[in-house]
Amino acid sequence: MRLFALLFFILLAVTAWTQTKFEISKYNGFDVSNSLISKEDILSGGPPKDGIPAILNPKFEGAREAKWLNDDDLVSGFIYDGVKRAYPLRILVWHEAVNDKIGDLPFLVSYCPLCGSTLIFNRKIEGKEYTFGISGLLYQSDVLFYDRETESLWSQLEIKSVSGEMAGTNFDVLPSTLATWREWREKYPDTLVLSRDTGYRRDYDRQPYSGYKESRSIMFPIKNKNDKFHPKEKVLVVLSGDRAKAYPFSELKKVKTPLADKIGGKDILIHFKDGDYVNATDISGNPIDSFVSYWFAWFTFKPDTLIFTSDK
Repeated sequence: MRLFALLFFILLAVTAWTQTKFEISKYNGFDVSNSLISKEDILSGGPPKDGIPAILNPKFEGAREAKWLNDDDLVSGFIYDGVKRAYPLRILVWHEAVNDKIGDLPFLVSYCPLCGSTLIFNRKIEGKEYTFGISGLLYQSDVLFYDRETESLWSQLEIKSVSGEMAGTNFDVLPSTLATWREWREKYPDTLVLSRDTGYRRDYDRQPYSGYKESRSIMFPIKNKNDKFHPKEKVLVVLSGDRAKAYPFSELKKVKTPLADKIGGKDILIHFKDGDYVNATDISGNPIDSFVSYWFAWFTFKPDTLIFTSDK
């Protein structure tokens, strides 16, 4: 009887070990046993871990040298300690993450082509600097990053780690601006631009997601849907404490900007131009936490989000 019980517990242990090894293999080598999100919703995006290479040592050039950029190319703009940098989406679409640093601030420039989401995060978390790569996994059609220090998975639009040692730890969002290259260059002629000398052979003149942003189709499953706007409608998401508000570009086009609004008791201004220049500041002109995403992507993560409409 005791031998039977021993064999039974050994069988259970072996089964659990086998299941864990299978899951780790299924999820590109990541241990998701303590996942805060449903493991069934963690899907392979196709490439393996680091199959999409994050940029670890970015190089920059001046605006005059960046003749390869077109006026209407979109860039994610960032300013810190007087330093201006532009990150062209035509480069980000091939890498999805740039680990960068200005002075004492290490930060991650992130872009998910499937969700149209451009967020910049502080890479110093709880006093320690982290380096991020691309896991090859998706959650709600959105990229899952991983940090190289702990192999924890991080959701871009959940804005936190969802598995591993860092599970439950929040990202700190930094203010950024989406603009055309012309708009950003004219406003900040002393800007630096992420160079195409990334260390990787990629055709930065080719758009791998051609036609995607015009289509209503979504390539991977999502939980929450809302047809109030086109799925790929761009929205500016503004964060204030535990409140968030989405400003659809189609609605911003109907009003005069700067647009004065209030979120979570905080007075803000929304700056918008038809050419795609958009950001948010406080009433003194200081940038506040914000980013751009497709409507479908933000809604599936935050279905209770506040929404700006021009008739309000």
